[in-house]
Amino acid sequence: MSLQKALEELGYGPCYHMQIAIKRVHHLRFFMRAWHGRKVNWKGFFRRYNSVVDWPTCAFYRELMEVYPEAKILLNVRDPEKWYDSMYETIWAIQPAFPFWFPRIVRRLHDEIIWDGNLKGAFEDRQKAISVYKNYIEEVRKTVPANRLLVYEVSQGWEPLCAFLGVPVPEGRPFPNKNDRKSFKRLITLLRILNWLLPLLVAGAAMMIMLALL
Repeated sequence: MSLQKALEELGYGPCYHMQIAIKRVHHLRFFMRAWHGRKVNWKGFFRRYNSVVDWPTCAFYRELMEVYPEAKILLNVRDPEKWYDSMYETIWAIQPAFPFWFPRIVRRLHDEIIWDGNLKGAFEDRQKAISVYKNYIEEVRKTVPANRLLVYEVSQGWEPLCAFLGVPVPEGRPFPNKNDRKSFKRLITLLRILNWLLPLLVAGAAMMIMLALL
């Protein structure tokens, strides 16, 4: 989210993020069609966006490199141990909190593209998952031409990002610092509440209807 906000501040907004995808079932269906090899219209899908970050889009970086041959690629990296901890406390942790009435495609996308796809079914084994993560970074380094690629850590701030994009460093503006873990924890709490609250409300409404009919 920090990178998303930074790109938008630099004039590359709106920036597409997983938080946008998760709220739109038809977007999730689009990504699943692409994942299963069906022809999709990437330019049409992203016509309202000027940059993209995060899953599920990053799973298609090869395809997008061809569709947008002038686009630059950001390989956003971090310490592998911290990466695992962050994943474990956010995307992994949110799955058990999905309410029973949540669209099934949300879990399907997580399972097929993230856990069994990019992470090769290894996430429950910390060291295997970290090895997959490191191999993925090397794969991207080898795949993307050097003149189109920036290997970047958010902690580096504005300078390398702005230099890569050819834009001036924002004067007097700190680099965005969005805490994904806090956002996810709030969302997980909300989903857990909804998981038991909705059936309670339905039961209460049914009781009121029954009493009204007596």
